[in-house]
Amino acid sequence: MEAGSLGEKVLDILLKRREIPAEPLREVRQEASTSGRRLEKLLVEKNLVSALDMTLALAEHLKLPPITLTHFTPSPDLLQILPMELLAQHAMLPLDRTGSMLTLAVADPFDVVGLEEVHTHTHLEIVPVVAAEKEVTDLLQRFTKAPGQGLEEIIRDVSEGEVELGREEKEEISLEEMLESAGDAPVIRIVNSIMIEAIRKRASDIHLEPMEKSIRLRYRIDGALYETPSPPKSLQSAIISRVKIMANLNIAERRIPQDGRFRIRAAGKEADVRVSILPTVHGEKIVMRILDRAALAPNLASLGLDKKAYEDLRYSIGQPHGMILVTGPTGSGKTTTLYSAIQELNTQDVNIITVEDPVEYQLPGINQVQTHPEVGLTFATGLRSILRQDPDIVMVGEIRDQETAAIAVQAALTGHLLLSTLHTNDAAGAVARLLYMGIEAFLLASSLIMTQAQRLYRKLCPACKKERRMPLDILRLNHIDPERFADVKMYEAVGCPKCFNTGYRGRAALMEVLLVDDAVRAQILEEASAGAIREQAVKGGMLTLREAGLQRVREGITSIEEALLVTSGE
Repeated sequence: MEAGSLGEKVLDILLKRREIPAEPLREVRQEASTSGRRLEKLLVEKNLVSALDMTLALAEHLKLPPITLTHFTPSPDLLQILPMELLAQHAMLPLDRTGSMLTLAVADPFDVVGLEEVHTHTHLEIVPVVAAEKEVTDLLQRFTKAPGQGLEEIIRDVSEGEVELGREEKEEISLEEMLESAGDAPVIRIVNSIMIEAIRKRASDIHLEPMEKSIRLRYRIDGALYETPSPPKSLQSAIISRVKIMANLNIAERRIPQDGRFRIRAAGKEADVRVSILPTVHGEKIVMRILDRAALAPNLASLGLDKKAYEDLRYSIGQPHGMILVTGPTGSGKTTTLYSAIQELNTQDVNIITVEDPVEYQLPGINQVQTHPEVGLTFATGLRSILRQDPDIVMVGEIRDQETAAIAVQAALTGHLLLSTLHTNDAAGAVARLLYMGIEAFLLASSLIMTQAQRLYRKLCPACKKERRMPLDILRLNHIDPERFADVKMYEAVGCPKCFNTGYRGRAALMEVLLVDDAVRAQILEEASAGAIREQAVKGGMLTLREAGLQRVREGITSIEEALLVTSGE
């Protein structure tokens, strides 16, 4: 059977699953005919068919099982039974060996030559399963020390014998040995390369996670974790000790959690790094939060808000006194929004004091207090002391209890502009939360200027985003009228080197801003439910989180999937 007819049979299966535009399909068929290239490969290369759809179609045609390798970790022993050049050339990956049978992931199940070569090398019966080519090649590069990968180049020069660390006897390592190994040049270079790579990739966090037989290194980029080539397990203790030395922590203590911080200058940037160390069954897990002050928004205008949200927020922080609350789950950018607001308010004629846990960014011209609950410096006691420091503007990291809430309301009523955060799902929920904490309705109605809820969404990479047809099934499933997008172009994520093949580059905030006007104030006095307050705010022109997200889709800034993901439940 000819390759061309095989491609057409696979195409028939694809056309049953989804529609492919006629004109581009005709051009690809013509190119396959004139160039002699495989129709299946061209369909994926031209982005007419996704890699996943092609994998499923090939599997169906050949009656082979399909597989996804997204969360698969290859066995080092299996990778050694075949030459890496052979695996890379034919895009194949050994998955499992049972007796005389070898299960093999193949990107091209028609590659009979490659399958025969594997059989010749191993003398095993080959059981092929179909996987996407990109998944196979990515795994081969990640786990075979491919050249040009920064950290891997450094690790390749480090022999395991340079640092003697016994796995079974690790509790008996002396303090002198740990200090000596942590100071070795290879270990310093490895830790430095991890930091430089994180800054280069715009990562917000570095995760070093000890597993039973390996270390897992992951970077959080735009809110999602991505795995990267890791150092050898034999250097685990030395690397952990090096990070502890940098953060001025106790390297001899490995039984309890520790927290520290240090400052670095790398890749032309200066950043604060907050370190958290947590003992696990296989060793200490390290998370390093990178706080790049250069990336901090200097004012509200740089947050990229829609016009109404910006105007409402700008109006609120311009009031002489009252309370402004920013709400949202952990990691939704609340602290960044507050910092942007106080930087805009930071002039020579005002006294700004903050009490935070922890102090994320150290800002010039602002008095920042770090809480220490172990010695009695909590948000409540810190706020009491701040009010005796003649402040104009006060920022409280979070209102966690009734005592802090009561002092915050009193501060707002006595001539101070107070900004803080709350953990609630939406803007109206902040009112209900404070009432539940025991704040009198008439005090809350008099002091509250604005509540705001926010989420962070990923922006599509402008270099590779691709126009798409309207996804009617997604819109109908989420009860969204397709007519709202009838006159606009919609885009989807693709992936390119500029965005590290994620399809997204950078994040921005979605906000719903609830201004406390007379109508909302009346609802608060009646201790109305959060739903009733939200309904009243929408009547007054408030844009909900879901509406703000759909607006970004209309503007082509993000995908419909991302907007719905971050506003789910709204």
